[in-house]
Amino acid sequence: MQAIVINQFGAPDVFEVCDMPAPHVTPGHVVIEVAATSVNPVDCKIRQGKLAALAADFPAVLHGDVSGIVRAVGEGVDEFTIGDEVYACAGGVKGSGGALSELMLADAKLVARKPKSLGIQEAAALPLASITAWEALIERANVSKGQKVLIHGATGGVSHIGIQLAKWAGATVYASCSSESKAHIAKQLGADYCIFYKDMEVDDYVSEFTDNRGFDVIFDTVGGDNIAKCFQAAALNGTVVSVSSRSKQDLSPMHAKGLTLHVVFMLIPLLHNIGRERHGIILRQVADLVDESKLSPLIDEHRFAVSEVSSAHKYVESGAAIGKVIVTT
Repeated sequence: MQAIVINQFGAPDVFEVCDMPAPHVTPGHVVIEVAATSVNPVDCKIRQGKLAALAADFPAVLHGDVSGIVRAVGEGVDEFTIGDEVYACAGGVKGSGGALSELMLADAKLVARKPKSLGIQEAAALPLASITAWEALIERANVSKGQKVLIHGATGGVSHIGIQLAKWAGATVYASCSSESKAHIAKQLGADYCIFYKDMEVDDYVSEFTDNRGFDVIFDTVGGDNIAKCFQAAALNGTVVSVSSRSKQDLSPMHAKGLTLHVVFMLIPLLHNIGRERHGIILRQVADLVDESKLSPLIDEHRFAVSEVSSAHKYVESGAAIGKVIVTT
């Protein structure tokens, strides 16, 4: 089969076409004919070498998100049959081949049937982002009705799913935005209020939107100094969940407020082969929400063919993307 690989870390132009042996199905796995994948920040960081420890051996096939059609079913797999349309975040890291290929071998525990109401290519936008947001808000923060939840980076790949999940859970949702156009999108996704963080200090929006009480839950997808701002904006005994916490922070504000901090790294099941079945369960629940019109992926208008994956990475790294960027085969 044909695949797009990297043989070294570097800029987006390190991708190259390569002929590789097609995967043979193994027990507990399925072979997926790839219809599409999406670009996640972790894909870019692996390619750059910033997360070299997560990368497969060269030649490495990147990208975890996949949507496609089951073409082979391994021994012990009862929930899928040949021809099923599925989606998953199932590889692209050490120990697992990625989706930038014609065929992808995937652990069936990680896979679910795609939402019936969503096109097969569009389904590739959901897996990593929706699993991450679900783990953060539903499982870790346990968002519930009546809470005030602040989501940072409203139109980001994970954040836009977070807005919808928090709203589904019954929270009042506040989204931080950098522009009126992004605020409009956030409102369409379900945000009740938008905070223009470039124009307001933390104390100002805490005062305006919470009467100085603070937010019950804050979802940080930005990292760096933004985590400190999350501590500042959180309510007493509040919860902060971060998916981007590779930084040094002063935790004393947490003690003063009695905060809970959760860190979500959704690749752990792929990297360490633990709890993989949970990802499949989440994706089945996400598919139900999509089919009930309670959740939908925000997909950037710029789409790329797999032969244009270098351009897709450049576009994502430019910061211009709105929502998820899809790469189709």
